Amino acid sequence: MMTSMAIGELDNVKARLKSIWTAGEYDRFSRYLEGSAREFYERLNMTPGCNLLDVACGSGQLALMAAQDGIEVTGVDIVGNLVERAQARANAEGLNARFKEADAESLPFTDASFDVVVTLIGAMFAPRPQLVAQELLRVCVPGGTVAMANWTAQGFVGQMFKTVAKFIAPNGMPSPVLWGDETTVRERLGHGVSDLSLTRRQYRLEYPFPPSEVVEFFRLYYGPTNRAFASLDSEGQAQLFRELETLWTLHNRAGGGCTTVFGEYLEVIGLRA
Repeated sequence: MMTSMAIGELDNVKARLKSIWTAGEYDRFSRYLEGSAREFYERLNMTPGCNLLDVACGSGQLALMAAQDGIEVTGVDIVGNLVERAQARANAEGLNARFKEADAESLPFTDASFDVVVTLIGAMFAPRPQLVAQELLRVCVPGGTVAMANWTAQGFVGQMFKTVAKFIAPNGMPSPVLWGDETTVRERLGHGVSDLSLTRRQYRLEYPFPPSEVVEFFRLYYGPTNRAFASLDSEGQAQLFRELETLWTLHNRAGGGCTTVFGEYLEVIGLRA
């Protein structure tokens, strides 16, 4: 298990994860994901004045939505340039949101600090999921909400990860998409919640350009795909590009030179015991 990994080995895993998510330009990439992110956010039914922690917040996608609605927001991410970008966006809009670099496995907050603790396609990538589960629960007030959105193995994004994972996944790291499995989530979070709702939903991935350009967009701006391509020689890059283009084309529901694909994720809503 990752929890017994030697410190040096764990440090190497964390450093590699940081390099993956630093690559590309996630802020630009995430702008195409805001539609379904908002749908997830609105189902949380938060009220102005409550206190939200967004774990693995990226460049502030969900956190900024909450701040615009009068929610007191804190966002954390393991990648420093992402939280800097999130804070710059908040400052530019005059929003009550603060962002800091922090690890989902060791959150720098006291117990029961937040009314809502949420992670949108984020903390699922941390290498020690049991620690993530403990931390999400620990910093949430009793009766508060712990919410996650996690890609499933069976869905489109899970299939895409299978295509690229052999090039970038750190050795010994459990599959992130286990967070998209209902039984696994119950094992990880069930002891700390009085109620747990698990719902499979579809995330809309929509681009105003064809599948070939979507693959190129991911190669340029999405860290894991960027690093996967960078790890290959020209022949390997061409092969990976063809495989990803085929996958996007097969699942594309749009026409006219556009791309719309639906990626299944598991929505996790827990009431802190």
